Amino acid sequence: MSKKTLVLGASLKAERYSNIAINRLRKYNHEVKAFGLKPGEVNDIEIDTELMPYEDIDTVTLYLNPKRQEPYYDYIIGLHPKRVIFNPGTENPEFYNLLKQHNIDFEVACTLVLLGTGQY
Repeated sequence: MSKKTLVLGASLKAERYSNIAINRLRKYNHEVKAFGLKPGEVNDIEIDTELMPYEDIDTVTLYLNPKRQEPYYDYIIGLHPKRVIFNPGTENPEFYNLLKQHNIDFEVACTLVLLGTGQY
């Protein structure tokens, strides 16, 4: 089943995990939206540099360290995703608490591992 996913912290650099995640999500036929600081395309996915009011986001997968996440707390909560994935290096207990208060599930996991093991 396809899960519409927002990759937050998307990079145009092929070696970055956010870039690999976009490609892997597409490989598994998930609809992908991407937000990053530099405009461009990864695979067939346009990287938005403005925060868009995406509809029906199932999962937000984070590729921003905790300090860089703070400006996006309200935005992410406002999207009402079913879950937020905190990839390695993005762990953020302060944000976990905010998500709990808004009944949004979260996982401290690696998107690439979840996809590769069929747990996404």
